Amino acid sequence: MAKKIAFFPGSFDPFTKGHEDIVLRALSLFDEIIVGIGHNANKTRYFSLEKMTEWIEATFEGKPVKVVTYNDLTANVARDMGAGFLLRGLRNTTDFEYENSISQVNRHLVEGLETIFLITSPHLAPISSTIVRDLHKYGTKIDEFIPYNIHE
Repeated sequence: MAKKIAFFPGSFDPFTKGHEDIVLRALSLFDEIIVGIGHNANKTRYFSLEKMTEWIEATFEGKPVKVVTYNDLTANVARDMGAGFLLRGLRNTTDFEYENSISQVNRHLVEGLETIFLITSPHLAPISSTIVRDLHKYGTKIDEFIPYNIHE
């Protein structure tokens, strides 16, 4: 039987406890999860790709989770990595509207590529990378929102 591989794409700037929750819950559904940190030329990252990769790898050490960075269409990267599924977390209906459109396009681009949506655990739903980034930028501790230590 073929390995069930899910590709979890995002900018992950930063990767939050909400993202971690989605990956940990998805591990019961998939044999391997590839966290794909997308590079967006139109955005300047707050946390470097290198540091974020290192932090996410440390978060899932010993688990079947791999971290890659990419600069291509998500559907193409998923196909090239052997993933038959895209994994996405939904916090609210706004996320659903946005993600639904993207999932339709991805399925058109790569035949058979299915998007799996997991609803974020309620206590983590208010957390977004944008909010965490802004808190950090203005000197607020963000340890309770991220699953790794950025102070090392």
